[in-house]
Amino acid sequence: MGFDGDFPPSGTVYYYFRIWRDNGLLEVLSQEMAGGYRQSLNRARTPSVGIIDAQSVKTTAVSGQSCTGYDAGKKVKGRKRHIVVDTQGLIICAWVTAADWQDRTAAYWLFIKMYINRVDFPRLRVFFADGGYAGKLIDFVKNQFEKLAWQLHIVKKAENSNTFKVLPKRWIVERTFAWLDNCRRLSTDYERKTTSSEAFTHLEQVRLLAIKYKKT
Repeated sequence: MGFDGDFPPSGTVYYYFRIWRDNGLLEVLSQEMAGGYRQSLNRARTPSVGIIDAQSVKTTAVSGQSCTGYDAGKKVKGRKRHIVVDTQGLIICAWVTAADWQDRTAAYWLFIKMYINRVDFPRLRVFFADGGYAGKLIDFVKNQFEKLAWQLHIVKKAENSNTFKVLPKRWIVERTFAWLDNCRRLSTDYERKTTSSEAFTHLEQVRLLAIKYKKT
């Protein structure tokens, strides 16, 4: 069978993608597979630790027509992926914004999203982030989610150090960004909608976990 016959019509593929994107099925599938993979490593199905970070990526002439900005720090015009991962680097929560959003501002919404979905992650207690998240966000997490006993810890670089050092927990989320960068669809943000960008982030995790399952 030729290449053209290997897939359904593009309209059919997009129809189901749009439904599964909008009803959250792709995110649920990603989380369920992550839970199963954690269990295969003799870990609890749901994580107790989350690691937060953001990554700015370029957009295209088409995707750049909506929800884009300029990240002055990274000198990138496009969008920014905000993610929370567990200690295995598996995505707990993902949100895509314009690149000019501050990491701290987006983190407020990440925590609110995780609070809404807290039934799926009942063991979450401790979060780690870099110095860019320091400040009022720490008190926000402590006070707003007091009943859940959530705590945000800032992992800072050693002062007066000119040598590279691997920071505790921080390398895990950086590795996840590297996984996403290796996906052609995510190397640049091609999507017209940020919700589609988030959906492809979860789809890439599904693909990676399918490979890991095959090896175990």
